[in-house]
Amino acid sequence: MLLERIDDPGDARLADYRDLTDVALRRVLEPEGGLYMAESAKVLGRALAAGHEPRSVLTAEKWLPDVERLLAALPDVPVYVVPDAVAEAVTGYTVHRGMLAAMHRPADRPVAEVLAGARRVLVLEDIVDHTNVGAAFRAAAGLGADAVLVTPRCADPLYRRSVRVSMGTVFQVPWTRLPEWRDRGGEPGATELLHDAGFTIAALALADDAVSLEAFVDDVPERVALVMGSEGDGLSRQALAAADRVVTIPMAGGVDSLNVASAAAVALWALRYAQR
Repeated sequence: MLLERIDDPGDARLADYRDLTDVALRRVLEPEGGLYMAESAKVLGRALAAGHEPRSVLTAEKWLPDVERLLAALPDVPVYVVPDAVAEAVTGYTVHRGMLAAMHRPADRPVAEVLAGARRVLVLEDIVDHTNVGAAFRAAAGLGADAVLVTPRCADPLYRRSVRVSMGTVFQVPWTRLPEWRDRGGEPGATELLHDAGFTIAALALADDAVSLEAFVDDVPERVALVMGSEGDGLSRQALAAADRVVTIPMAGGVDSLNVASAAAVALWALRYAQR
């Protein structure tokens, strides 16, 4: 390994890791810089297994055996070994999970490529909380979704917190970004792309014309795109207009809805159960 021990938090080599708690800053720098952060040995291992490439790794001395194991086939990746105090001064938080890796961001895959062969996909529309995005990906991975699609204004699945909450499943489930729902500038919109791939668009929402989840899975279409809305406003008018069916999860106890990631888990489980 290319070990470089650093004791100065102002060292220029640590620039990729600086001020990671500033969400607004990372939203700008990570996509434009072509980087994302993988935190912990498990997450880094899943990123590497997915074919992603690290630019560097930041770690404490005691985690070097894990780093050496993970980077056995990548001996040219710089490994910055720092004291805990330096890591905290640079990142702005305590790095509990031992290591961070600055990863080269892969290019977005074409929507048609991600949908090829898929039967159950999860669509996340304008979800702004990175924790919810990560939890939704974890549900998708654990409950058998074939892919996840995110809208243009949805939070970044490769943001550090999303990756961490997902336990690295953002690297396991195929995903990409959709365009806007309607055609723009002659390019097909999300509605057309999903319909052309043979998907029934099922929007999870509270509506007068909604069918219950039980009724929907009793006669479930061959290919389903489950659309989940944002935490505050729910699904947009455009998403509801694109939907072939509106589906609701029956609730009790005076509760009208679930957290978006919980709702995704319930709906995906119901679809999986219906396939038996």
